[in-house]
Amino acid sequence: MHALAGLATAGTLISANPVDYVIIALYFVFVLGIGVMARRSVSDSIDFFLSGRSLPAWVTGLAFISANLGAVEIMGMSANGAELGISTVHYFWVGAIPAMLFLGVVMMPFYYGSRVRSVPEFMFRRFGTGAHLVNALSFALAQLLIAGVNLYLLGSIVHALLGWPLWLTLIVAAAIVLSYITLGGLSAAIYNEVLQFFVIVGGLLPLTLIGLHRVGGWSGLKDKITQFAATAPASAKVPPADQQLHSWPGQALSGFSSPVWSVIGIVFGLGFVLSFGYWTTNFVEVQRAMASNSISAARKTPIIGSFPKMFVPFIVIVPGMIAAVLVKEIGQLKAGGSPPGGASGEGVKYNDSLLLLMRDILPNGLLGVAIAGLLAAFMAGMAANISAFNTVFSYDLWQRYIRKDHSDDYYLRIGRLATVGATVIAIGTAVIASSFSNVMDYLQTLFGFFNAPLFATFILGMFWKRMTATAGWVGLSAGTLSAVLVAFLSEDAFGSLSRGVIPISGQGASFVAASAAFVVDVVLSIVVSLVTKPKAAKELRGLVYSETPREDLIDPEEQRLPWYRRTLPLAGISLGLVIILNFLF
Repeated sequence: MHALAGLATAGTLISANPVDYVIIALYFVFVLGIGVMARRSVSDSIDFFLSGRSLPAWVTGLAFISANLGAVEIMGMSANGAELGISTVHYFWVGAIPAMLFLGVVMMPFYYGSRVRSVPEFMFRRFGTGAHLVNALSFALAQLLIAGVNLYLLGSIVHALLGWPLWLTLIVAAAIVLSYITLGGLSAAIYNEVLQFFVIVGGLLPLTLIGLHRVGGWSGLKDKITQFAATAPASAKVPPADQQLHSWPGQALSGFSSPVWSVIGIVFGLGFVLSFGYWTTNFVEVQRAMASNSISAARKTPIIGSFPKMFVPFIVIVPGMIAAVLVKEIGQLKAGGSPPGGASGEGVKYNDSLLLLMRDILPNGLLGVAIAGLLAAFMAGMAANISAFNTVFSYDLWQRYIRKDHSDDYYLRIGRLATVGATVIAIGTAVIASSFSNVMDYLQTLFGFFNAPLFATFILGMFWKRMTATAGWVGLSAGTLSAVLVAFLSEDAFGSLSRGVIPISGQGASFVAASAAFVVDVVLSIVVSLVTKPKAAKELRGLVYSETPREDLIDPEEQRLPWYRRTLPLAGISLGLVIILNFLF
């Protein structure tokens, strides 16, 4: 252990001591132990891919939010906090909570009640082969790319801690995630995600508390951000202090100079298209709810998850803001400099904000807890991507299009092999993620490509029975291509390949691309539906809202529960709290 600690201090970003390594080692023992124990409950493919549909709502609710606490939440949001300030909360209070509540109240009864094994399988039942194949392929590709983001950031932590080459850290980190998913399937992933939720909160909360103490509390942080913005060179393009310290109208985040267009971009592009597209159709999240033991538990899963979700900004965005005024290198970067070092060794990036803040303010012991929290976050994110990928690959691609009518054991083996293959490919996609200074820009671009058009197809098909199968795949394909085209024409979504024809960059470009995908998808779907033949109404029960009896969408047993355990009152409380937070900040 002492030799390991010595290795860590030689040219590494973080100087940990033996007690930190003991804490991290204990965490990994628990992670692998959960995988071994979950292995005993895996007897068929439903156990492996959907936990036998046997888990209570509180478990799936915490797993639902923990699966999302990966690269996006931790490094991406802290990077945004450092670069843009408090307007980043829109990804949570506008860009998550309303869609999570809509998923629980409206859409989960269709997913769970239809007994489908994946979101693409629901697409197959509603629209047939064309839309199903487009959805399954695009989803599988997206998960491989996003798993690479989580793996890259996980490898960055190990590199910063031990000084190992990035290629070696990617392999080691991938092997750890692979081991427990391969052993225990979704159950191992979900129970680890519950553990990881508490580890993440325990690891990151001290950063906020100690950091705020160092800068003189919230008022001291506001004063320092105001002073920095006033003295930064104009060439650095630092957002004005009022834009960094107030969430609305959010010009720092959207990139629009007009307050009106900024609000429209955030509400429609992020709050409706990107948010609803991600939370209501992304099988990574929906899979957790589908593992619940009843339709009532499935509906409450995202609603339970919404309560911790709305407070996550205080342990990821606020530390990023603190790092911008407290960490010398981040301050230099924000002022237009190019400080050397960073987790990658190729220069400090905004993605390094949390790591550098941990280095500067956490004592040993707490440092080990914080590192374990970050490792937990990235493993939860990557495990969620891989477990969703292996389900879609096995059921929606392999079983449906390549090898039909084989034994359950055969598809269980395919699922485990798909897990290995996806992990290996994620090592390659991690290299792509490493080229982005702010991974949030990269991830939002991907969500615009894959989730925004899918949501358009879903929502139109679920509430308009006239929509046809041909319209499903035409709209989905055209929407995806239009998002790619808008991103290509913007200033920097594709790096050096971007054309700069559309004068907007960063996350504002992803809002525009997602909005274009949604509009193109809806318009084409309507036009094509009007000239093609729809399904008979009797075939749409459980797939279209107007054709599904109300009794199919609710659990009659829920009425016997106290009010605070019912779906609609819980959703109402969550919505009220998030409205209050929007007014406060």
